[in-house]
Amino acid sequence: MKSAVIVFPGSNRERDMLYALEQIGGQKPVTVWHQETTLPEVDLIVLPGGFSYGDYLRTGAIAGLSPIMKAVKEKADQGVRVLGVCNGFQILTETGILPGALLRNAHLKFVCKEVELEVATNKSVFTSAYTQGQVIRCPVAHHDGNYFADDDTLNRLEAEDRVAFRYTQATNPNGSIRNIAGIMNEQKNVLGMMPHPENLIEPAQGGTDGRGIFASALETIA
Repeated sequence: MKSAVIVFPGSNRERDMLYALEQIGGQKPVTVWHQETTLPEVDLIVLPGGFSYGDYLRTGAIAGLSPIMKAVKEKADQGVRVLGVCNGFQILTETGILPGALLRNAHLKFVCKEVELEVATNKSVFTSAYTQGQVIRCPVAHHDGNYFADDDTLNRLEAEDRVAFRYTQATNPNGSIRNIAGIMNEQKNVLGMMPHPENLIEPAQGGTDGRGIFASALETIA
């Protein structure tokens, strides 16, 4: 699997993502600086976590204006898989590639812990390695992960089977509406999620529950 990781000023999880992609995909990903305007031919584009531009304005807002994001949107429209994790999810909503917004956590505190996720659908290129309703573990680390959208958008996401993951009721760490932890675009080739699957891909990290997201994309691509 050929993959690319976009790096913004303030990204800090790109090395974890590069490691995960190489371990599971078998090929070293390429890194692309945010000021670039074109992307190489790859199967998967990843926007990693971090604090792009320090999150000083609004999480992901400035990064969403980066030159490379026009190319990311074009690739997404062409069907190339795009995964945004944490700050990457925030950037995808700021650009309108995914609907909704990520607000401050309900308790206004940074949260760094392990949560439980329910696989809301396994009918996607990112979740097919799981079973629907399966509960997996996954780390989170964010201050602005409170997903919000209006009722019409939420109802449409659910009707079109575009909610990928939900926090289990007891572990929602940020107050996200309807316990949503990850959503997809209409074509289901773009996934945004706040938890970090790249940090739970091998036993040395305490488990492999996050591996299925990358394995799903690999199987589909293969």
